[in-house]
Amino acid sequence: MQLVETGEGTAIVEMTTTEDMANHSGFVHGGMISTLADSAMGRSVRTLKPGVVRAMSFDLKLNFINAARVGETLRATGHVIHAGRRTVVAECAVTGKDERLVATASATFAVTREKE
Repeated sequence: MQLVETGEGTAIVEMTTTEDMANHSGFVHGGMISTLADSAMGRSVRTLKPGVVRAMSFDLKLNFINAARVGETLRATGHVIHAGRRTVVAECAVTGKDERLVATASATFAVTREKE
């Protein structure tokens, strides 16, 4: 997994899939896609001001749209959609080759912020 880009409230993370990430059908396992989405959303949360010292997802929802193929590079783009004092809600789109939508996700994070 590699962090590609961040901005305030956004983050892009990429992962090139390998054979050991495959499920029994030969496609990328949903757990790997879930990990990628959670990572992108978590990284987007960490860009907020005032700074987030700790963030932990306590609710995670994924919708799988298309199968991801082994060897394909997946890109997860996370965006914060609500930033409260103690909780943050984010959403994510996971895309594959030619920007084909693989999954969408949303999560709620418990956060601890820097003291002002």
